[in-house]
Amino acid sequence: MTENRGPIPVVVNGAAGKMGREVIKAVARADDMILVGAVDRNPAFRGQDVGEVAGCEPLEVPILDDLQSVLVLATQEKVQGVMVDFTHPDGVYDNTRSAIAYGVRPVVGTTGLSAAQLQDLTEFAEKASTGCLVIPNFSIGMVLLQQAALQASRYFDHLEIIELHHNQKADAPSGTALKTAQLLAELGKTFNAAQVSEKETIPGARGGLTAENIRIHSVRLPGLIAHQEVIFGSPGEIYTLRHDTSDRSCYMPGVLLSIRKVTQLQSLVYGLEKNLLELKKYWIWQ
Repeated sequence: MTENRGPIPVVVNGAAGKMGREVIKAVARADDMILVGAVDRNPAFRGQDVGEVAGCEPLEVPILDDLQSVLVLATQEKVQGVMVDFTHPDGVYDNTRSAIAYGVRPVVGTTGLSAAQLQDLTEFAEKASTGCLVIPNFSIGMVLLQQAALQASRYFDHLEIIELHHNQKADAPSGTALKTAQLLAELGKTFNAAQVSEKETIPGARGGLTAENIRIHSVRLPGLIAHQEVIFGSPGEIYTLRHDTSDRSCYMPGVLLSIRKVTQLQSLVYGLEKNLLELKKYWIWQ
């Protein structure tokens, strides 16, 4: 419970999507949370009980297509609400800003926010004294891969990142790959010193080049969910770190932790790695 005042009211935006349905089931099973709203822009699900759409018991919460009206509804709860957003890169900035404006704390799993948008949301959340979590990846395995990559990067000067996702993912590269490159850049080390003068006969053949001088290659195919490799190379050896997702339920411990954690914040925090030790408590999740 939140400060012994009652369960955390939760709004799920993108409720009928693949991740949204998993979040609905996870929140419904959590004894310290209560689902108070479900939003999805797909007209095929409008008015349907979100529990039935998610594949669990009826929850008596209809799917609506107006986020602002649901945010208003959430503000009527005695405990400050949380919005979980798994929608589309085109709308995530406006969704997050609206939630902060209404005093509903956002937990954002949608990737595609630009650096400028993140900075604006950070400043807006601080002015509003409202917690906000922007999490490129909720998986404990991915957080561990990133931590292992940080250790490996102390010994390797050359690396590239390959990220693979389903072909319904709209943004490339993934926010997780960008976050991995950002974490590596924070070491202040120069990677991938040029060995030759490269020429791409097909533009983009060498992948995207980040400001940290790290190449990111994006693959989009049906049959994939979410996967990432960080490949390190030095003369005579290759060291590969890889994380594979086989079921979206693996993200739910991180989602539930983030819902609980954001209620304690008064500003924006980017990335799950800052809560890794706490996540261990929720790793065994039913």
